[in-house]
Amino acid sequence: MTMTTAPLTWAEFEHVDLRVGTIIEAHPFPEARRPAFQLLIDFGPEIGLKKSSAQITHHYTPAGLVGRQVLAVINFPPKQIGKFRSEVLVTGVADAAGHIVLASVAGAVPNGSRLI
Repeated sequence: MTMTTAPLTWAEFEHVDLRVGTIIEAHPFPEARRPAFQLLIDFGPEIGLKKSSAQITHHYTPAGLVGRQVLAVINFPPKQIGKFRSEVLVTGVADAAGHIVLASVAGAVPNGSRLI
């Protein structure tokens, strides 16, 4: 295995706040430079609802995303994308063709659960 970046310390990794949330709304985002969806994600009562822009249009449809649990970084600064403010970074992995496949959990867990 080849490292592409400098290794993190455990303390640095602990600063990345990865949480599970359930997508409750998904809409096309035609104003984005690359095909994307606008997502509204429920992270439970402690964190609440957060918005995200995600370039995941190849493998997913808005209707197919609603109800799906995803892993997202919730402590990055918000990013303005046109008139839309993306508040969390939904995580995924590129398939062989470079299209994003969402990272998720193997079974249902409470919204807001932290990756540990």
